[in-house]
Amino acid sequence: MKSMSIRGANDQLVSLLKDRAAASNKSVNQLVLEVLQKFVGLDKKKTFTAEYHDLDHLFGKWSEDDYLSIQEKIDCERKIDQELWK
Repeated sequence: MKSMSIRGANDQLVSLLKDRAAASNKSVNQLVLEVLQKFVGLDKKKTFTAEYHDLDHLFGKWSEDDYLSIQEKIDCERKIDQELWK
C-alpha cells in the first residue's frame, strides 16, 4: 500500500481534521482516507441497511404488571428440577 504526504495544510485545517476524527472515534489518517475515497467515488455503498418503520405502530410498551407477570413465568421455567438431573 502506498503512502503519501499532504503539504500545505494550515493550522485551521489540521485542527478541524483532528476534531472531526476525534468526534468520529477515528484516526486523522482514517478520516482523510474515507473523505478522499468518498470524493473520488470509491466509497462503499451500504446494502441491506434500510430501516423500515411501517410496523412500529404494532409494538408498544409493557405495563409494569405485564412485565412482572411475564418475568414470573420466565423465572419459573428457569428453575432446575433436581429430580430430573440426578
